[in-house]
Amino acid sequence: MRRPRSTNKFIEIDMLPIFFVAILIILWEIVVKLHIIDAFILPAPSSVVSALINTFDLMWPHITVTVFQAIVGFIVAIILSIIIAVTMDSIAIVKRTLYPIIITSQAVPIVTIAPLFAIWFGFGYLPKIIIVVLVCFFPITISLLEGLASVDKELLNLLKSMGAGRWDIYKLVKFPATLPNFFSGLKISGTYSIMGSVIGEWVGGNMGLGRYMLRVRQSYANDRVFATIVVIVLLSIGVLKIIQFIEKKAMPWQEEKI
Repeated sequence: MRRPRSTNKFIEIDMLPIFFVAILIILWEIVVKLHIIDAFILPAPSSVVSALINTFDLMWPHITVTVFQAIVGFIVAIILSIIIAVTMDSIAIVKRTLYPIIITSQAVPIVTIAPLFAIWFGFGYLPKIIIVVLVCFFPITISLLEGLASVDKELLNLLKSMGAGRWDIYKLVKFPATLPNFFSGLKISGTYSIMGSVIGEWVGGNMGLGRYMLRVRQSYANDRVFATIVVIVLLSIGVLKIIQFIEKKAMPWQEEKI
């Protein structure tokens, strides 16, 4: 008689990257403490944690600005992506016109055009939000297009033969079928949203983690620079976890397949 499959495998998979990162951090700490690498070049993890704790009150206003810009830009990117993807899926000539332009636009590094937004729109929230939209727009749009195009053609023909309108087809078949692709694009873009906000803050402004990082770097406070990087990484992971939570609620059947 076969024994039931153990769930320990999932625990091992979850713990393996944590264990690996812990080893890297320990080695990092040892290398700095033994003065193999100077602390002013690469601060020890303990110094980074200490800087994070001691300066968190100073970082908090910058964190709120970065998160606000990332959330607003991310939401705008989602709405814009849905509208454009559905339009391109519905009207072939629009897809033929826009698809090559959207693909080509990714060849332009966002860092090179970010200063233009500061010139055009000033140093407030708007240029940073636009950068977040541009960073997040592409993965969501392409994922949605692929999902909408992958719907079974025979099922679509069946619905049309039964008198279903265009909205009925999207509501009953296309939107539910493209949910996995949609959330795949969201998870990629969600982690990019924080990065896009920080890039925008590098260009100009007074607040945000990007500006804070530039200031502490100019002061050669590398422990604070690394502390800022830790916060950015944690924020990106937090966004990813929120999207994964929403994904499980929206598609409970996907979890049953795992």
